[in-house]
Amino acid sequence: MKIRYLHTMVRVKDLEKTMEFFSLLGLVETRRTENEKGRFTLVFMAPPDQPECPVELTYNWDGDEGLPSDSRHFGHLAYRVENVYEICQKLMDAGVTINRPPRDGHMAFVRSPDNISIEILQEGDHLPPQEPWASMENTGHW
Repeated sequence: MKIRYLHTMVRVKDLEKTMEFFSLLGLVETRRTENEKGRFTLVFMAPPDQPECPVELTYNWDGDEGLPSDSRHFGHLAYRVENVYEICQKLMDAGVTINRPPRDGHMAFVRSPDNISIEILQEGDHLPPQEPWASMENTGHW
């Protein structure tokens, strides 16, 4: 039996703010569905060279009182990047908290505006330790 990854769905409270966040990671909108009867919007965002690997952002027009919650039941989304330090700096410059800095030159965690845990992994070998990351403490949890 074959299995193929399709997408990961997460509910979001502020669609535009969440889309801005995922854009900072380099994702682009690949598809959008507006459902007036169901009163929701689905936005699919993916890396430009991997449109087959999207995250589905589900926005309920009438709100979702449970958001944002801890989202620990969800787990996390993971993306591999060319330079973990550069993307963490870009995110930090945009006001995003780096919850688990890439002290090891390999892995970092951040959270989206809807409290979704995002793992950022270095492509290939670990980068050499570098400040300010090497001595940066964790903030919150991921």
